[in-house]
Amino acid sequence: QVQLEEFGGGLVQAGGSLELSCKASGSIYSIKSMGWYRQVPGIERELVATLPTDGSAYYTDAVKGRATISRDNAKNTVSLQINSLKPEDTAVYYCHANLYSYEDYVAGFENDYWGQGTQVTVSS
Repeated sequence: QVQLEEFGGGLVQAGGSLELSCKASGSIYSIKSMGWYRQVPGIERELVATLPTDGSAYYTDAVKGRATISRDNAKNTVSLQINSLKPEDTAVYYCHANLYSYEDYVAGFENDYWGQGTQVTVSS
């Protein structure tokens, strides 16, 4: 079993900053990437930022220049800081990991794992 636990979120004023963090734990063999998605009601979940273990960070255009994603590979954590927050950043943010659990590795394929989501509300 693999769990992703998110920390952070809450109510922030427009123009402020927020940091989200997430820790993956459990039966982890190796992690290919970790990142963050967000979703508002009635709209498909969208990728915000992702950081592969062996690669460069990707940011969606909506947060490019305002967000920084980082990982601590030794601790299986990922963090996302967003500055200059806008009301349109309001969403439920989900931690995501593409990884091999020990079971996945034996089966021969990686899987996507998700946190439960944390609400971020930016007030104008």
